[in-house]
Amino acid sequence: MLILDNPVLDKLLSGHPLQPEDGLAILQARGAELSKFLAGAHFLKEKTFGDRVHLCSIINAKSGQCRENCRFCAQSSHHATQAAIYPLKSEEELVAGAHEAAKRGAHCYGIVTSGTQIEKGAEMDRILESLRRIRRETNIAPSASLGLLDEGWARALAEAGCVTYHHNLETARSFFPQICTTHDYEQDVETVRLAKKAGMKVCCGGLFGLGESLEQRVELAMTLRELDVDSVPLNFLNPVAGTPLENASELTPMDCIRIIALFRYMLPTKEIAVCGGREHNLRELQSWIFMAGASGTMVGNYLTTSGRDLQTDMLLLQDAEVQTDVCKH
Repeated sequence: MLILDNPVLDKLLSGHPLQPEDGLAILQARGAELSKFLAGAHFLKEKTFGDRVHLCSIINAKSGQCRENCRFCAQSSHHATQAAIYPLKSEEELVAGAHEAAKRGAHCYGIVTSGTQIEKGAEMDRILESLRRIRRETNIAPSASLGLLDEGWARALAEAGCVTYHHNLETARSFFPQICTTHDYEQDVETVRLAKKAGMKVCCGGLFGLGESLEQRVELAMTLRELDVDSVPLNFLNPVAGTPLENASELTPMDCIRIIALFRYMLPTKEIAVCGGREHNLRELQSWIFMAGASGTMVGNYLTTSGRDLQTDMLLLQDAEVQTDVCKH
């Protein structure tokens, strides 16, 4: 199929995997050339997902005092920020958050904790029981983002009803040492593999605007393609005072649009959700995310920053002429 003489799309539809130079062509496109890539991205999104989009929501279940030194993170103990610090929330709070997310129309609800990994014992038991109750009491699909996994912990989560495990790689392998030095990139990759092995879906994406090159954005997309992740959250840096990246150069709205299109082409049949930083970085172009190939977005608040009110986001979906999926596990 030919859309506005789009050889990259033609290559993909002919069954040939895209190469780094194809990704760079998308990220470097401007004007009418970019328009043809967006038309192709929109076509690929609708080919798999139609006009429907997936909504997700999270709860910051345990905040602050993380020993990792990720340069962007407000919750790192290495940085002096104003981020809240508190221990793991109660089972009732975690389950109540799922009920609230379901009322907002979310299809996936993530329990997210700070730190390298969750503590075995009381913390683990509380999370597992919360997951069981969410499966029993709601029609929302529970997910978890609890840091690094081992095989036993991954199996326990799956058995408790965790549908999706979320663990971002954040950036390209070649750039990761510039962002975090307290653990190795391969540990994150292994966690993705363990979650898949345990039978969970994997939600794995990245954060953009960290100072990475265009080539490194393509590199991350290709790594996620190789790992065959199920869904890809795309986050855009909202610089936090007190972190080493507090003065990082901002992405433009069109930079974000090009990134979304890149990931739709590289992972044409996967869920791609635009999450943290969309309000700050996309500004008035937020409704463009679906035309650029996104099949979902996050509603509600993020980990340490506030999202938009639900009514405004529902109007965005209406104006973009997209429908939300029916909640299902």
